[in-house]
Amino acid sequence: MRNSHQQVLQLLGLAKRAGQLTSGEPSVVKAIRNDEARLVVLASDAGAATAKKVTDKCRYYQVTITTAFTANEISIAVGASRKVLAVTQAGFAKKMTSLLNN
Repeated sequence: MRNSHQQVLQLLGLAKRAGQLTSGEPSVVKAIRNDEARLVVLASDAGAATAKKVTDKCRYYQVTITTAFTANEISIAVGASRKVLAVTQAGFAKKMTSLLNN
């Protein structure tokens, strides 16, 4: 379990460098609305308002969401302080989802 958790964090960093991530609540919500988000990563310790807004958008637009990571883990993975990310590339999203489900 721990290994797949670590692999997803490494993939987030890779996706960031490849320009396949959208970060920050307004940008992520926009990506979900525009059908660009393939996977949303929401920090397990994000604020209640942010969590509700992002979760509701994901549910409505049927976007996969995970809360498997803390804000600190996400921030370290992408090299910036973040609580919510959207993976916009299907290949990255598919691999991360399969790692999280194992």
